[in-house]
Amino acid sequence: MKKYNRIFTIVIDSFGAGAMPDAAEYGDAGTDTMGHISEFVDEFHIPNLQKLGIANLHPLKQVAPVERPMGYYSFLKEASTGKDTMTGHWEMMGLHITKPFKTFTETGFPKELIDELEKRTGHKVIGNKSASGTEILDELAEEEIATGHMIVYTSADSVLQICGNEKTFDLANLYRCCEIARKLTLKEEWRVGRVIARPYVGDSPENFKRTSNRHDYALKPTNKTAMDALKENGYDVLAVGKIHDIFDGEGITDSVHSVSSVNGMDQTIDYAKTDFTGLCFTNLVDYDMLYGHRNDVEGYAKALTYFDERLPELIAAMRDEDILMITADHGCDPSTPSTDHSREYTPL
Repeated sequence: MKKYNRIFTIVIDSFGAGAMPDAAEYGDAGTDTMGHISEFVDEFHIPNLQKLGIANLHPLKQVAPVERPMGYYSFLKEASTGKDTMTGHWEMMGLHITKPFKTFTETGFPKELIDELEKRTGHKVIGNKSASGTEILDELAEEEIATGHMIVYTSADSVLQICGNEKTFDLANLYRCCEIARKLTLKEEWRVGRVIARPYVGDSPENFKRTSNRHDYALKPTNKTAMDALKENGYDVLAVGKIHDIFDGEGITDSVHSVSSVNGMDQTIDYAKTDFTGLCFTNLVDYDMLYGHRNDVEGYAKALTYFDERLPELIAAMRDEDILMITADHGCDPSTPSTDHSREYTPL
């Protein structure tokens, strides 16, 4: 097997490739992020992914298979229990998660947890239910701005999310409250995978907008990962986007925060132009956050076209001893009524 000096692994967050055999157990029968995006848009231009073999892997309405793909291609089938960001990324780096993180989708968080959170933060909690990030702002952000109360919500994933208006709630205060929530949710019966700070700006539903100052407070990985092995043996492990947050900084030698997937590609290309030996691990979150969860099929397709346009620039910066892997961590089919992640195969 050829030895590589540099590995670039890019996660197109939520770019699933069809329902896994157990998808129905997760409420996701028939989901197909990649296939449905192609099916429901008029135009879908991804010529560089096409050359790598994406349509040889998965039939796409507007994209034909190629006779001689530049890349190898396959489906990945998640062995772990779950369909969330942490489980997907942790498994890529060698962890098999059999005990799912706690979810509070149906009930909201327990009164005991909310009471303690209110006591320690000094803010009354409003919300405490499963909702999309845009819906919860439309419903409660004006109340939060007027009263200083704190929006707490969850989703189908194992997350506790706290919203804060950057002008009236203050970023430092939002992060402080999230750090308190993270400590509280280390308790086994409240053990969520991530606490997420969700800052936003605006003063009415017409102009509320979440900002790039999001911060994830994840649990530490349950065991050593491939990233730890690389770092302990003197290799570089470069993290782009929310990779640092997902692994709580473990096994990483250098990291950069991305304000968007556009920025994340810039940062990955910048790393490719430096002298390092090891892994560059990139997460491009907009596909999930801006398009999958918001059921924006057209936006998802256009963002994939942009990613495709940037691929030649990254490949041009690569060297003979480099390898590029493009994959995903789960699905989030934007064509379905659900706004949550989906249990899907992922492409490689």
